[in-house]
Amino acid sequence: MKIIYIGPLLWLLGSGGSAHGARPFVTDDARLTTAGSCQLESWTRLNRASKPSARSEELWAFPACNPSGNFEVTLGTALGRPLQGPQSKDYVVQAKTLFRTLSPGNWALGLAAGKVFHPEINPGPNQFGNSYFYLPWSYASEDERWVMHVNLGGLRDQASKNNRLTWGSGVEWKINERWLGISELFGDTSGGRYWQLGLRYSIIPDLLQVDSSLGRPFGAATTDLQSLALPYGPSRWISFGLRFTPASIF
Repeated sequence: MKIIYIGPLLWLLGSGGSAHGARPFVTDDARLTTAGSCQLESWTRLNRASKPSARSEELWAFPACNPSGNFEVTLGTALGRPLQGPQSKDYVVQAKTLFRTLSPGNWALGLAAGKVFHPEINPGPNQFGNSYFYLPWSYASEDERWVMHVNLGGLRDQASKNNRLTWGSGVEWKINERWLGISELFGDTSGGRYWQLGLRYSIIPDLLQVDSSLGRPFGAATTDLQSLALPYGPSRWISFGLRFTPASIF
């Protein structure tokens, strides 16, 4: 769920998302971590481009807790390892709440806001700036075989004083009891537009999942990024993630 260039790593946090949604989404959902519990999402992203200098690897860890029932706090960290150049570290703090909870055949709405410390990652597909906010909206079908998510928000680069609006739209669909598919489009008012497809597999339903996704700039944006030496991020990426969601901790 998830755009200002601020370095070689922070350009696709999922983004998230969370601007970061449940893996492997960048578009966020209008849902929270289970009340009285925490969850951990971690993943690696391999960014690929025609120019070796634009290739990199990102390692992310995003623990989130919901102690009160309607207030989720996320403390995330990321390590960027470009093919050329030094490593970089970034830290993200985010808070999220819901105005309406999701139920079958109905919709939900929430608000999330966050701040990035030591921002060294280019936030293109991550949809992160130094500070950001977004409104996640979700709708679930009656049988919950599919759920739609829409995000509208904004981000600000403190150094350049540049503000941008962000948007995202995605669908998750239940293939069977263990497999979930996702597809999404997202971008910002700078003209950056991206698509992503992914799968999530439940090793232990409602507790442990693994996932993978692939994506790239959409349409003309691909050519634009390549011709400009990829200032906003790679021309394509693939990610692999792990999600641990226990029912209760507190």
